[in-house]
Amino acid sequence: MESSEANQTPKAPENNARLDTQPPESQGDVTSIEKTEPGPSADFPDGGLQAWTVAITILYVFSIMMNSLCKTLWQLILAQGILSGLSAGMTFSPSLAAVGHYFQKKRGAAMGLGVAGSSIGGVVLPIALNELLHTSVGFGWAVRIVGFIVLALLLPASMFIKSRLPPRKSSLFMPLAFKQPEYVILVAACFFATLGMYPPLFYFPSFGIANGMSTKLAFYLVAILNAASFPGRLITGFLGDKFGRLNMMFFAAASSGIISLCWQACDTNASLIVVTALFGFCSGAIISGTSIVLASVPKDPRNIGTYMGMGFGITAFSTLIAPPVSGAMVSRYDSFTQVSIFSGVSCLVGAALIIPAKLYAGHGVFSAR
Repeated sequence: MESSEANQTPKAPENNARLDTQPPESQGDVTSIEKTEPGPSADFPDGGLQAWTVAITILYVFSIMMNSLCKTLWQLILAQGILSGLSAGMTFSPSLAAVGHYFQKKRGAAMGLGVAGSSIGGVVLPIALNELLHTSVGFGWAVRIVGFIVLALLLPASMFIKSRLPPRKSSLFMPLAFKQPEYVILVAACFFATLGMYPPLFYFPSFGIANGMSTKLAFYLVAILNAASFPGRLITGFLGDKFGRLNMMFFAAASSGIISLCWQACDTNASLIVVTALFGFCSGAIISGTSIVLASVPKDPRNIGTYMGMGFGITAFSTLIAPPVSGAMVSRYDSFTQVSIFSGVSCLVGAALIIPAKLYAGHGVFSAR
């Protein structure tokens, strides 16, 4: 999923001009659908979590294989958007929640480490796919090879995952959670932070090309962003355990907003690369921080998966909104300035909402919470 921003305009499948000529905002919609992550909790009986993740892993790989056969946009939406998005979400949430079952004091560091792994895939897989696309294997087999790589990585991991705590009797939806002001405000904060985080991921390469950057270098901007995202995700967890998880989420969202507002001032390749790396670091902290702060709300660790799944399900709508809105702005104004402002303000709104969340939780604004 982390690699998909780089793959929206690959070499077109053979005999397929219809897919290659879709507008960028339509291609962005496919990935935004893919990034919806509604997921069940990790509260499975012993052995149930392994069976679940193995089954969903196979479904996810199947969606990649179907992606290699797509010839029209609607087929791509079904395969990469809907099927990949649902299967990825159904394995991501319980897998990450299971990590939180094993830790209390160092939960932020543990979950940050778990989330950080996906940024590595966001560096390696786009480069691998791009290189394959420039060989004689063609689009179809290039995507299938990536699918086999994903299968080789996910299947063993799915077999070893285990939930520590015994299952509880409850549904996958807990209405009582939304009676907690802290949780509701945090979900809103994560929604706006995510809303502002995704436009630069889609439009940094396009912005670079529009300002004279070579297509090859622009492609690697996403890899640079994901590489910088790794320490951002990792450090957020470790520092969150020491200085406060909500504090780190505030820092991540506020920093991302400020950097996004500065994006429009980039007029050289070097300045855009620096902004891309800085934004990658801070936006990585948002991705890690979202999981960590949602997991910090429930008092019973067995509810972590449900709280995270519900939160992800709501914040996922921001990933559906951001790309088409950004695309409409670029088309309407023929400029990236409005996208930069939209992204920056959204992140800053997310940061501002962290403050009342802390107050409702009974903590001071400057407390280490």
